[in-house]
Amino acid sequence: MKIPDTKNIERGIKTVAVFEALKGIIILIAGIILLRLVNDNLQFAAERMVRHLHLNPARYFPHLFLDSVSKVTPARLHALAAFAFFYSCVRFVEAFGLWKLKGWAEWFAILSGGIYIPIEIIGLFRHATLLKGSIFIINFLIVSYLVYVRIILRKSKKQIP
Repeated sequence: MKIPDTKNIERGIKTVAVFEALKGIIILIAGIILLRLVNDNLQFAAERMVRHLHLNPARYFPHLFLDSVSKVTPARLHALAAFAFFYSCVRFVEAFGLWKLKGWAEWFAILSGGIYIPIEIIGLFRHATLLKGSIFIINFLIVSYLVYVRIILRKSKKQIP
């Protein structure tokens, strides 16, 4: 079996690092938005959004959305924001380690991405959507690529510079 050029492997891992950093940025922004919502009138904003989208608040999904928003407390928003900040930090640490081509980061990415694969498969069987399918395929490809890289490097005894 021909061993791929280490420059190509390095580029692939750095591409995964950028992807993980982007996920961290998105989650960080979500956490900031959650914190901004703490002092806002969330119910009023939700009702305004439903009206803006020309949805009938009496219909099932708009009503479910408005009912869910009415149960959100500032403490719950703070907890969700804290989780978002923690999760984004994890993504940033993973992205940094991958960018620096650290073996521990590759294993961490394999484990942290692999954990979601069974959950994503179950979600696809319960109710398949294009978004769920896309997320599953991207995650599966990333995990598969990193497993492949770890196996190739171990078999060839090569190290990425």
